[in-house]
Amino acid sequence: MFEVKKKDHESLDGLLRRFHRKVQQSGVIIQAKKVRYYERPKSKQRQRKEAIRRTELKQERDTLKKLGKLEERTHERFGGGY
Repeated sequence: MFEVKKKDHESLDGLLRRFHRKVQQSGVIIQAKKVRYYERPKSKQRQRKEAIRRTELKQERDTLKKLGKLEERTHERFGGGY
């Protein structure tokens, strides 16, 4: 349980922001999500294969970008090169 005391001349928004930051930094939410969405542990061989596949895909994307055959995706909401 977390306790945040209101400071002098602090708005409710500021108090909620400090509380939210404290909860985020503690890792309680991350731990709760891990418990809620349990994933079976992967074998080391499977982890290696997936890591190799990710690096190969990344290299392929990078080469396609350099050749100009793949456009960089932009995220309109954030206004740029996301």
